Amino acid sequence: MCASIMKKPKLFIGHKIREARLKNQMTQKAFAEALNVSTSYLNQLENNQRHVTAGILLALAQTFGLDLKTLGGRESDILFNELKEASKDELSHLSEITERELALAVKHAPQFAAAYSQLYKTANQLKHSLIEFDQAKADLGLFPTPYEEVRDYYHSIDNYIDEIDKEGEKLSQITHDPTLPIFDRLQKYLQDTHQIKVIFGGSADYPNSIRYFDTSTKTLHLNPSLPRSSQTFQIAFTIALIEQDQLLDQILSKLEFKHEESYQICRIGLANYFAGSVLLPYESFLERARLERYDIDLLRHHFGASREQVCHRLSTLQRPGNLGIPFFFARIDQAGNITKRHSATKLQFARFGSACPLWNAHQAFSSGSEIIRQLAQTSDGEQYLSFAFEVQSRSGGFKDPVRRHALTLGCEVSYLKQIVYGDGLDAKNEDNFDPIGISCRTCERKKCHQRSIPPSRHQFNVNINQRNLLPYEL
Repeated sequence: MCASIMKKPKLFIGHKIREARLKNQMTQKAFAEALNVSTSYLNQLENNQRHVTAGILLALAQTFGLDLKTLGGRESDILFNELKEASKDELSHLSEITERELALAVKHAPQFAAAYSQLYKTANQLKHSLIEFDQAKADLGLFPTPYEEVRDYYHSIDNYIDEIDKEGEKLSQITHDPTLPIFDRLQKYLQDTHQIKVIFGGSADYPNSIRYFDTSTKTLHLNPSLPRSSQTFQIAFTIALIEQDQLLDQILSKLEFKHEESYQICRIGLANYFAGSVLLPYESFLERARLERYDIDLLRHHFGASREQVCHRLSTLQRPGNLGIPFFFARIDQAGNITKRHSATKLQFARFGSACPLWNAHQAFSSGSEIIRQLAQTSDGEQYLSFAFEVQSRSGGFKDPVRRHALTLGCEVSYLKQIVYGDGLDAKNEDNFDPIGISCRTCERKKCHQRSIPPSRHQFNVNINQRNLLPYEL
């Protein structure tokens, strides 16, 4: 059939008609009367259930100034092609949408389709900007450090690695013997299975090491001044490197770190995770934690673990189908730097700078091993129970340095009654909650007496003629 006698496609411009009506602030009834059609017919036009006729087009142009040049379908064609192009990019999440569905979206919801197209364009521009920014950071050496890369990885997976967790649990079951402490069981397993002997004391080359595995003599040297829980952990760590190397390789092969060192750091972290799951196997540990209402000291005595090992394990209880309480966990040095952090809650720790000075974790250094508690509320209105204490570690004698850290663990107050540390605390009284933030740099509180610097995204005023508690006003 010749193009000259081909039928022109029917025109559906419901969104244009609706725009004209709303622009003139008219009801459907009044607009229908102006076009000399019924209200029901206008309703069908606006919802693209009827196509427009030449008479209605003329009325729209003469009465409401509608530009007929914009109704030739070119806008719709352009929008459809934009969505079609976007659907080929996984960034758009449109790969499962058919061309027919895209055409229907353009026809019946053109404003939504246009808004999505613009959103995709913006996202795509941002993607390319980030690529350029990454390149600039690489040129300037501004990428996260290897340790930061690894911390971000663990945070992204909620600090739970199912394959490793279950492998550690299997080893715990294999070596289970209620007549022997876990240290003796793992030492015996290492000797019987891998012919590796455990010796207390450093090697000639590494006399002060916490752990040194001599592959040539198949000897594992452990520092004799370590607590038994740490020595046990180091044996389990060594077993991880020997028995789980393929699993570790498999996990690491899926990661895309920017630093080569990150892979080795992450391997150590994965082996540490395995060791923790051997000493504190998921199912039995979670069952006991619920029974003891998450009492850290009762749990460490039962499993022969340290306080830090128990706290860290509590923060990993996120197995699908058998979840524990979602905790946040952090280890802080005396300068306020967070040296270990994880959060399964909404609370997120500062990536840069020190932690909030109003957080009770800082008081732990003056309270020693005593567990101190705090009801806290962040600036977003979330309320938490936080408990903290100090830990010290020494790898030698009197003249050797002592490492001091504060450990803090916490959860949302909705879990208060399930935890022994919530006993006696009145969470119904808002006055009992201390206002805390993530860090001064990000906290938006205007009346904090401990603020060290203004928030980075907040304007402030400096009055040279007035001095208040802070030298500026937010």
